[in-house]
Amino acid sequence: MTGSAATQGGLPADSGPACMIRDATPDDIAQIQQIYAHHVLSSTATFEVTPPTAAEMTERLQKVHDAGLPWLVAERDGRVVGYCYASPYRPRPAYRYTIEDSVYLADGESGKGIGRALLTALIERCEKGPWRQMIAVIAGTQNQSSIALHRNLGFAHVGTQPDTGYKFGQWIDVVFMQRALGPGGTTPPDESAD
Repeated sequence: MTGSAATQGGLPADSGPACMIRDATPDDIAQIQQIYAHHVLSSTATFEVTPPTAAEMTERLQKVHDAGLPWLVAERDGRVVGYCYASPYRPRPAYRYTIEDSVYLADGESGKGIGRALLTALIERCEKGPWRQMIAVIAGTQNQSSIALHRNLGFAHVGTQPDTGYKFGQWIDVVFMQRALGPGGTTPPDESAD
């Protein structure tokens, strides 16, 4: 995948046909829900088995925003073709400088650089905050496109949990990848900003 993006003000992404990376809004929820429902029902990219409703997706968007984290969409010709967001990695306080990324593309949009544009923009945005580590929790060692995307953007493989999920009659491994944000763990965080 190729491409890069910026997100402030809805700058264009280099992702094949003209694509804009921008902040998600509640007006995007119907399209976001449709993209995610496709993955829930037809792939092992998520361990959910019942698609969340638009109301549930709205709550998720609000939780991400309440945490001060970005949720971005890729838009082309007025249509959301992908989205990504960062969320707290774990709820306990010592994890507060570590976040997890999630990236989902509309059916038929893989291989066009949209995932790379979205994740690049997400990393850039998160590096402006207090966070120091980003974790990718990838469902399935066979999900080579997601593993390659993350590797190409500086994530390293840090572990695999075999046979952790069970969906569509098969056991699914979970691959963990991680990258530093900004100085990572080389310096202490600015706890006065907490």
